[in-house]
Amino acid sequence: MKKYRDILSKYWGYSSFRELQEDIIRSVAEDGKDTLALMPTGGGKSLTFQVPALALDGICLVVTPLIALMKDQVENLRSKGIKALMIHSGMTGKEIEIALNNALFGNYKFLYLSPERLQTELFLTKLCEMKVSLIAVDESHCISQWGYDFRPSYLKIADIRQFLPKVPVLALTATATPKVVDDIMEKLHFEKPNLLKKSFERKNLIYIVRHVEDKISYLINILKKETGSGVVYVRSRGGTKDLSIKLLNNGISADFYHAGLSAEMRSSKQDDWKSGKTRIIVATNAFGMGIDKPDVRIVVHIDLPDSVEAYFQEAGRAGRDGEKSYAVLLYNKSDRAKFNRRLVSEFPDIEQIKNIYQAACSYIQLPYGAGKNGAYSFDITDFSVKYRFFPTTVISAFKFLQRENIAELTEEINNSSKLFFTVNRDDLYKIQVNNRDLDSFIKTVLRIYTGLFSNYTGIDENYLAKTMSKTRDEIYELLQRLNKIKIAEYIPQKKSPMMILHEERLDNKNIRISPENFTRAKQRFQERMDAMLSYSETSDICRSVQLLAYFGEKRGVACGQCDVCRKRNELNISKYEFDTITEKIQRLLSELPMQFEDLIAEFDSAEKTGKIIRRMLDNGILSAEGKYLKMRKK
Repeated sequence: MKKYRDILSKYWGYSSFRELQEDIIRSVAEDGKDTLALMPTGGGKSLTFQVPALALDGICLVVTPLIALMKDQVENLRSKGIKALMIHSGMTGKEIEIALNNALFGNYKFLYLSPERLQTELFLTKLCEMKVSLIAVDESHCISQWGYDFRPSYLKIADIRQFLPKVPVLALTATATPKVVDDIMEKLHFEKPNLLKKSFERKNLIYIVRHVEDKISYLINILKKETGSGVVYVRSRGGTKDLSIKLLNNGISADFYHAGLSAEMRSSKQDDWKSGKTRIIVATNAFGMGIDKPDVRIVVHIDLPDSVEAYFQEAGRAGRDGEKSYAVLLYNKSDRAKFNRRLVSEFPDIEQIKNIYQAACSYIQLPYGAGKNGAYSFDITDFSVKYRFFPTTVISAFKFLQRENIAELTEEINNSSKLFFTVNRDDLYKIQVNNRDLDSFIKTVLRIYTGLFSNYTGIDENYLAKTMSKTRDEIYELLQRLNKIKIAEYIPQKKSPMMILHEERLDNKNIRISPENFTRAKQRFQERMDAMLSYSETSDICRSVQLLAYFGEKRGVACGQCDVCRKRNELNISKYEFDTITEKIQRLLSELPMQFEDLIAEFDSAEKTGKIIRRMLDNGILSAEGKYLKMRKK
């Protein structure tokens, strides 16, 4: 393992691996085994394929659905002098072709791809010529229909294994239930089941659920008491701004963040928060992926996430430095009603899904039979206003179009401007001689940027303008001239969400949205919501134990610090006694209601049993009707 530790030290500056990282690397690189690595958020998953790939001969294919995260990782590798490429649906066909040729002949170590790219004829043709060392599948829970973020394009990943019969697969995920774990290994065609997992237990993270009517006042109070850095999650984009203003008005340093902001604004807000200039960031779930700030002391959820998996990931962004931190969930009776309304909005009927699809195709001016594998700028807000749809309904409709592999929406892709010289150096020199007004500009571009003859290279028009004492518009005109005389291809900067077509535009009778898939997806969404509600409403089982059990760790030990454990500690009753008495009360009352005196008589300690009954009444687990106690139905 010394060579892997040397690579870790050389490129990342660490002298040793974290828990489980070395085992995963040994399994994949030394033993050549298909491996599923289950590591909670912040566990260092990317290093488990990046380090061995640098030691192995060939290129590592990394499949990920998150374009923003893909771009971050590629830029991070390049900043270390490591050759990495990416291919995603926001690129032109020419860009993709050049990237694949570089993957073949450019001695690159990493090729990041979005999953839908794996099935294109061009990629499969090039794949047969590649020397692939490893296939890394990030966010691998997306392959399972039991998972909380199922993506049909992931089901095609295993198809490329026939071209790479001896190449091991490393599947990575931060959250997966036992059923999803089995499904991942089956769908990726593992030779043998091979799961390496780190416990989901976070001993330094204190989980708290508070049942409060006035969530905002409670939030302000706890943020004044806990003075460290924090994240507050809300569901709506508008809610992020409104809440951040309320926090500012109460003397709390805060800002807001959501996917509808420009890339520059999002980046600026992230940087201010990471540097400590902003203490609290109020955000939708668009915030956090790929952001590693170790000293987050508190994560608060004002609104319930859609699943325990999502909650665990978002809450897990607190306390990555190992210091004591808090994950607080604020809950009240209206949340259950909101969940029921969300179930309706998340599942528009099939006819409405088809109507949204047709309207979206008209919005991008796409004729029937055209557009397969195309990517088009798509402004959800503008579209929703023009065609009178709710934005949430549009997003939900596209989730089903994605499940049926018809179309999908991506997050905003912030592609920098790019330049690629299509002629060789000798021909370019002749053109410079014949175009003296372009000569100085071309020389400056070639002096500042490298790789322009082999790949599309990111350029900055503002920097060129400053260097040449010109305006940005003048630089833009010069770049367009290079395009016009066909010596270079210039792609101006694009910043917009994208609509990606996996099929040509279909008419309604050829849009296949399976009623069975629709019903199954709705049922699983309901199950995940019910699990989230159960966590929020259960007040007699340690929070950590509840979360561990959800992810298959049935022997979790009570943390002693969460709101449930603290209340039990106040009763001066041991965990064993508390659990034994509680279970017996629930068993007795599940058979029929009982009077308080009769129930107490069933136990040895009337005092302890009375305390627990009163606590169960206070927490709504039991209800009293006249003289009788009974279990309250959820």
